[in-house]
Amino acid sequence: MSEHSSMHFYLNSAKERIDEMDAALASFEVKATEAKAESKVKAEQLIADLKKRRDEFQAHLKTQAEADEAAWARTKPDLEKHWIGFEAQMKTYFESAGKQIEQQQATFKDIAAAQGKAWHEAANRFREAAGKVAGARTTDLDAALKQLKSDASQAEARLQKLKQAGSESWSVLSAALAESRKSFDQASRAAWDTLRGSGAKG
Repeated sequence: MSEHSSMHFYLNSAKERIDEMDAALASFEVKATEAKAESKVKAEQLIADLKKRRDEFQAHLKTQAEADEAAWARTKPDLEKHWIGFEAQMKTYFESAGKQIEQQQATFKDIAAAQGKAWHEAANRFREAAGKVAGARTTDLDAALKQLKSDASQAEARLQKLKQAGSESWSVLSAALAESRKSFDQASRAAWDTLRGSGAKG
């Protein structure tokens, strides 16, 4: 398998984070237009800060887009630091803004939808890459794709339960998103490792 193909896992993971950032920003932007003057200023400042963090994450990602696996391994902590800062800023906002249940729920739903979309896109990219592989490993690749889809369905079901509950704290919602994100990374890594082991050309 070419080095470029082995980067699919890293790219999927980074793209999923950017999609979550975009979903959170869109959610905050909608609510900012509805906010009263004082809270609108806070929301606009939050949006500006989150956009800056998202843009830094994207810029860092673009510099790594054509990197080899060793470079990705070195840069992953920096990307993770940007991600953690983004999440921490959202958490601080929710904790300092008082009871923002409606905003929390809207943001959670938008981020959960972005995660669901990322799962499906990753499965589609894997299916396309696996389709280029012929031979005895087809059964393994089919099993990896089936597992990826199964993991996606389980993650979506867990997030759907929380969407319907509607009254959880941001800490609970954030923990559920983090668990889904971790599952996404593990499932994506396992699928692409199976493909790498198949001798796919990339």
